[in-house]
Amino acid sequence: MDALLAPLGYDFMLRALLVSSLVGAVCAVLSCFITLKGWSLMGDAVSHAVLPGVVLAYLLNLPFVIGAFVFGLISVSAIGFIQSRSRVKEDTVIGVVFTALFSLGLVMISRVSSDVHLSHILFGDVLGISQNELWQTVVAGAVALGAILILRRDLLLYVFDATHARSIGLNTGFLYAALLVILALTIVSALQTVGVILVVAMLITPGATAYLLTDRFSRMMWLAVATGVLSSLLGTYVSYFLDGATGACIVLTQSVLFGLAFLFAPKHGQLARRRQQRLEREAELQG
Repeated sequence: MDALLAPLGYDFMLRALLVSSLVGAVCAVLSCFITLKGWSLMGDAVSHAVLPGVVLAYLLNLPFVIGAFVFGLISVSAIGFIQSRSRVKEDTVIGVVFTALFSLGLVMISRVSSDVHLSHILFGDVLGISQNELWQTVVAGAVALGAILILRRDLLLYVFDATHARSIGLNTGFLYAALLVILALTIVSALQTVGVILVVAMLITPGATAYLLTDRFSRMMWLAVATGVLSSLLGTYVSYFLDGATGACIVLTQSVLFGLAFLFAPKHGQLARRRQQRLEREAELQG
């Protein structure tokens, strides 16, 4: 028992557990909207595109979150600009923009000599988070979560049916931009925890897991939050004993929970589907 409770005796572990659970909750709420909207590639694009902003913020002696947020907005603006003025489809534009900005960030990291390990922003370093970085994460996450809660009803209608939302008078252009800004803020809040490479998993997996477990959006959101927080706590805790990358442990925990839902979900799981198919075949034979 003493060995199991040992991680809780360290301040850095308590901070890591707090930050990772907060980030897990914020990402989980947004993941419900991203899952329904089909924006997994957009999340991947913005998460990778913020890398040069982080390096630039370091060079200008600014908080990393400022540079990351600015370049997140630049990436989505560039995607919208190119898509509206060319015949290239959105997914192709997203791939071009995010790979270009991510490559720029890697070049900048390789050319900047620094006492700060900028590569931590690639994979996260929640165990080494400072007090200042903790507050930056809390503020970015709180703003993103507050914006989602304020716009929840309009965003829900928009991700389900943008045409219907426009027909009843909602400003879908504003909702599109708001969702992108919230996405950028959420990614910024998660950078220190899992880094730019793995943050997309936290933005997709909790929502996808909850989507397999229920057909009601309100319940889906609560299940996603429970999945995100639980996997963040377990992943951070297990990483202490494995001496492994914390962000990777969190994402692996989320993947395991998704796998369990994929197999055992009461209605949409594989076992339930096979049982339903068997019952249908039996009914046909009896008929």
